Amino acid sequence: RTKQFLSLCGEHLSIDNMNKAIEIVARELNIEVNEFTVAGFKYENLFAHRWYIGSDDNVDAQTVKELLDKTLSELNDDYAVERTSALKEVFVEILPNDTFYDYMRAIGKHGAMNKFPRVLKGDAYTKWADWLEANNVQSLGSV
Repeated sequence: RTKQFLSLCGEHLSIDNMNKAIEIVARELNIEVNEFTVAGFKYENLFAHRWYIGSDDNVDAQTVKELLDKTLSELNDDYAVERTSALKEVFVEILPNDTFYDYMRAIGKHGAMNKFPRVLKGDAYTKWADWLEANNVQSLGSV
């Protein structure tokens, strides 16, 4: 996972930024987050990020979104700048933890040696989104 980063429009989010932000959000909201992934995509002529956060705790997606966005802006100056320009929106979906493990099983990559990617790009994002829809996965909250 060391080479994973997200930079659609100059936000330069590193895996360290992502891990630290999720850690802070989890601690401040007193929730457990076992898995997460993020994808970037074109949105209304600009760009957006969609975060999928695995937690079985009862948490408000809007609260997670606001704290995550604020924390990423504090951790990463480039992200903060792009949130005022090209990175128009941040979406958050809270999913049951098992969703991530079920998907890994479905693609034949279940087990300790296989980690869910922190950043989904291209085909990997399409396959994940299609699988969520095909399996009628219900988010526990999304904004």
